[in-house]
Amino acid sequence: VKLMESGGGSVRAGGSLKLACEGFGSTVIRKCMAWVRQAPGSEREAVAVLDGDGSINYADSVKGRFTASKDTTKNTLSLQMDALKPEVSAMYYCAGDRWGCTLINGRPSLVHLDYSYWGQGTQVTVSS
Repeated sequence: VKLMESGGGSVRAGGSLKLACEGFGSTVIRKCMAWVRQAPGSEREAVAVLDGDGSINYADSVKGRFTASKDTTKNTLSLQMDALKPEVSAMYYCAGDRWGCTLINGRPSLVHLDYSYWGQGTQVTVSS
């Protein structure tokens, strides 16, 4: 299984970017998928987790500005990022598993990051 991200880049604050992740070798996109970011000196954090049943959980810091979706027919995952702020600058990873997401209070967990599959990451840089 291979995950490949694209769409990162450098933008000014207030701008938008759309990240994409394509899955190769498996229908992993149909199961638990996540967008995870890591800034220098910081731990990895999930910004959006998408379960196989269509449920999505967002980190509070991105709610209302980030929109995640998956297209199982194309085996792709996307992350639309709007109203970008410098503090979201990080390497963004697509990650996934062969089964459904771990749930906390009935919602896909944002704290479980032990995914089996990871992409190589795409850099997002937002300047002020």
